[in-house]
Amino acid sequence: MTDAPDSMLWNSDLAPTGAEQRTWLWYHYAALWVGMIVAVPAWMLAAGLVEQGMSAGQAALTVLLGNLVVLVPMLLVGHAGAKHGIPYAVLARASFGTVGARLAAMARALVACGWFGIQTWIGGEALLTLLGIFLKTDLKGAPLPLLDIGIGQLLAFAVFWALQLFFVRKGLTTIRRLETWTAPVKIIVCAALVWWAVDAAGGLGPIFAAPSAFIAGGAKAGQFWIVFWPALTGMIGYWATLALNIPDFTRFAKSQRDQLIGQSLGLPPGMGLIALASVITTSATVVIYGSAIWDPVALSGKLAGPFVLLGLVVISIDTISCNIAANLVCAAYDFSSLAPKRISYRTGGLITAIIGVLIMPWKLLATSGGYIFVWLTGYSALLGPIAGILIADYWIIRRTELDVAALYRADGAYAYRGGWNRAALIALALGVAPNVPGFLAAAAPGAFGSIGAPWTVIYTYAWFVGLAIALVSYTLLMRTQRSVAVAVTV
Repeated sequence: MTDAPDSMLWNSDLAPTGAEQRTWLWYHYAALWVGMIVAVPAWMLAAGLVEQGMSAGQAALTVLLGNLVVLVPMLLVGHAGAKHGIPYAVLARASFGTVGARLAAMARALVACGWFGIQTWIGGEALLTLLGIFLKTDLKGAPLPLLDIGIGQLLAFAVFWALQLFFVRKGLTTIRRLETWTAPVKIIVCAALVWWAVDAAGGLGPIFAAPSAFIAGGAKAGQFWIVFWPALTGMIGYWATLALNIPDFTRFAKSQRDQLIGQSLGLPPGMGLIALASVITTSATVVIYGSAIWDPVALSGKLAGPFVLLGLVVISIDTISCNIAANLVCAAYDFSSLAPKRISYRTGGLITAIIGVLIMPWKLLATSGGYIFVWLTGYSALLGPIAGILIADYWIIRRTELDVAALYRADGAYAYRGGWNRAALIALALGVAPNVPGFLAAAAPGAFGSIGAPWTVIYTYAWFVGLAIALVSYTLLMRTQRSVAVAVTV
C-alpha cells in the first residue's frame, strides 16, 4: 500500500487545506450566515407559517427553535472540517467508504440543485418585477406549454442563471467578500421593510393582535400541533443541507473556536431576527391588503417609489450571494468527488446549474404547503439519516480522529469492501424507510391518499426519526463489525 493519493479520489479542490488557506475568522462565518439567512427563501419560511394559520409570535418562535436544534449537528459536523481541513464529500468516505461516499455526496448535491433552481427562480422574478416597474407593464407573458410560465419569466430566469456562473468562476474568496460586504446592506433593507409594514398597518398593535387560526372558533381550531411538528421539521430541514456540507466552509477556519463562535452568533440569532421581520411584514399585509402575502417579491410588486427599486436590487444581490454559498459551493465539491480526475470545482458548479433548471423550481414554490411540508420536510427525511451516520462515525466510533491520507487512497483504511461500508448503507436504509410512506402521502395525496397513521405521524418528525435511527443503528453495526474483526484476528 502506498501513501500517494489515488487520482480517482483526489484533486486540488478536494485536498486538505493548508495553514496558508485557513484564514477565516469568526466574523467571516457570522457574515456568511447573515448573507445566507437574509434571503427570500428564509423570509418565506416564517411568512409561510403565518399563511398556514400561525400567529406572528408562534411562527417566529417555531423558526428560532428549529435553528437552535439544527445548530447542534452543524457544529458537530463542522468540527471535522476545521480539524482536518477536508470537505464534506471527503469526510463521508470515513463512514460510507471511498466509493460509497459518492452516494452521500449525490444525495446532498441533488438537494442543492433543487435549491439552486429555487433561488434562481426567485432572483429572476425580482429582476422581472424591477423591469416591469420601470416600464409600467406586466412582462410575464402568457404561460408556455408544459412549463406553465410566461416567456418573460423564462428569459429573466435564464439571465439570472447566467449571472451567477460568473461568480462561480471566481472561486470561494470572491464569494466570501461578497457575503461580508453585502450583509450590512441586507440588514438595513430588512429593517426598512419592517418600518414600512408597521407604519402602513397602523403600528405593531394590529399586527400582533391578529390571533392564530388555531384558537377556538378559528378556521383551524385545535389543529396547532398538527401543523407545528411538521413545520418544525421543515425549519430544521431548511438548513439540514448545510449541516452536512458545513465542512466545505469550516475547512478554511483559522481555529475551531472561530467556526464555533461565528456559527453560533450567525445562525440562531440571525434566523430569529429574519423570522421576526418576516412575520411582522406578512401579518401587516393581512391588515393592509386583506390577505397574507408571503412572497417578498410579490409584495414588492405592490409597492411604489424608490424603496421598492432598492429592495428588488438588494433581493437580486442577496439571492446571488446566498445561492452560491449555500448551494453551488457544496454541490460543486460533491460532483467533483464523483470523478476528481475529470470534474473540477467549476465543472461541478456548471452541472449543478444545469440540473437546477431541469427540475422546474417554480412548481415547488406554487404553494406554501408544498414548499414547507413536501420539499423541506421531504428532503430532511433523506439528509437526517446521513447526518446521523456522520456524527456517529466521527464522534462515537472514531472520537474525532481520522487518517486523512487514507481518505484519498482506494486501498486505505476506508476502502471497506470494494469501497462500500455496508453498515452505512444499512443504517441509511433503516433511517429513510419509515418516512417514505408519509412522504408519498404528502407529495401525491391523489395517488397515495389512503396512507394514514402511523406513517403520516412518523413523517411529521422525519428529520428526527431518520437521524436517530441511523445514528443508533450505524453505531451498533460498526461496533459489531469491529468485534467480529477482533475475534477473527485472535
